[in-house]
Amino acid sequence: MEIVLSGIRSTGHLHLGNYYGALRNFVQMQDSHKCFFFIADLHSLTTHPKAEDFHAGVKAILAEYLAAGLDPEKVTLFVQSNVPEVSELYVLLNMVAYKGELERTTSFKDKIRGQEDNVNAGLLTYPVLMAADILIHRAHKVPVGKDQEQHLEMARLFARRFNNLYGTQVFVEPQAFNFGKDLLKIPGLDGSGKMGKSEGNGIYLMDDEKTIHKKVMRAVTDSGPTQANSPMPESIQNIFTLLKVVSTPDTVSYFTDKYNDCTIRYGDLKKQLANDICKQINPIRERILAIGGDDSYLRYVMEKGTAEARASAQTTMKEVRKAVGFKSF
Repeated sequence: MEIVLSGIRSTGHLHLGNYYGALRNFVQMQDSHKCFFFIADLHSLTTHPKAEDFHAGVKAILAEYLAAGLDPEKVTLFVQSNVPEVSELYVLLNMVAYKGELERTTSFKDKIRGQEDNVNAGLLTYPVLMAADILIHRAHKVPVGKDQEQHLEMARLFARRFNNLYGTQVFVEPQAFNFGKDLLKIPGLDGSGKMGKSEGNGIYLMDDEKTIHKKVMRAVTDSGPTQANSPMPESIQNIFTLLKVVSTPDTVSYFTDKYNDCTIRYGDLKKQLANDICKQINPIRERILAIGGDDSYLRYVMEKGTAEARASAQTTMKEVRKAVGFKSF
């Protein structure tokens, strides 16, 4: 059975892009693949090094994973820092990663422009830690967006380099995974680009109805079409993309016709979109609140997932340490 691994940073909350872009598909994969899902709290330290609310972020993401449909009896759910073998492999992979290639990564260049006062070594070696996350469980498939493809290629590079250096085949080379025609890119509300935490353009699974309506009504639009059947600008396409995800086909057809005959009222479109998002999100939000308040259940999920993740990681590290030459006296 192929191993699939995915993770999300512990800062912020899951948004519609996370849910409709991939998470719903993962829920459907639980019976057909061996799946590992982790909360990347070590990664979050590169940009959020303060201790305030650190644990709360981890707990929130865990509750949201579960509320979205991940079943801890079918998948392995764990927190990155609870598996110390990841950090050990991270150290060893740093020995086969080179400063020049890390400095040339697009993500590093972007990050240092965004936080010039905190260009830490963790930012530089971020791809190495990501590689350790993947290789420690010898994942075959890793779902990644365009912004992470370079990191996955580096994980393959480090795997090959380690295997060649030590004459072993301990690591498999992970491949990118997508959902084909089922893959959705959920846009943000700011007129361009994808929905994301750092962009501040998202609707979150924990948002209440008032917050959702407020965000949607602020979504970027234009002055409206002036010619029948004219092409939609990107900002309007984004709104219709969201509408197609959460609304009925009849609703989408109604507002498409209104746009094409130049009678559309964006206020009505946004109100409909907000109402339909609420219908989709409210049941999930209720489950998040219920699960988030059940500390005993969350503890069970974490203990179970940590044990499974560490067993997998320890099996890999036993072979890694042997390949490197570590021996007990």
